[in-house]
Amino acid sequence: MAVIRLTKEFSFEMSHALEGYDGLCSQIHGHSYRMFVTVVGEPSDNPDDPKYGMVMDFGELKKIVNRLIVDKYDHSLVMRRTPSNAMVVDMLAGRFSRVVVSDYQPTCENMIAHFAAMIAAELPSRVRLYSMRLHETATSFAEWFAADQ
Repeated sequence: MAVIRLTKEFSFEMSHALEGYDGLCSQIHGHSYRMFVTVVGEPSDNPDDPKYGMVMDFGELKKIVNRLIVDKYDHSLVMRRTPSNAMVVDMLAGRFSRVVVSDYQPTCENMIAHFAAMIAAELPSRVRLYSMRLHETATSFAEWFAADQ
């Protein structure tokens, strides 16, 4: 049976601030993120399987990624947990419900690695996460490949 890669595209709006950064991105600002998730596997060869001929149902991949990432991060503010911004985070979280505090700097690079780990852990056993691409802007993106890990 052939090994096939499937890719599903997602989009979400998110703001962040890079604590301690030495440029404009230290300020709260937002992006329109586009994320491509690619999985790999062999299509089911069991004619009795409702997913016969599929590596994975695109709808199931969509449910996983929406639950883990899009539903949490869309229209949210992400900030790194540091002593110097604890008061600001507490104030914002007291007023707004979509404030996400991370233990890592919320750069495109760190977010894609975090997202990849979450998605890989939720995939069916016969499907593997192959790669991800996260566009922070129309011309800037980070990529993650399982083969590099």
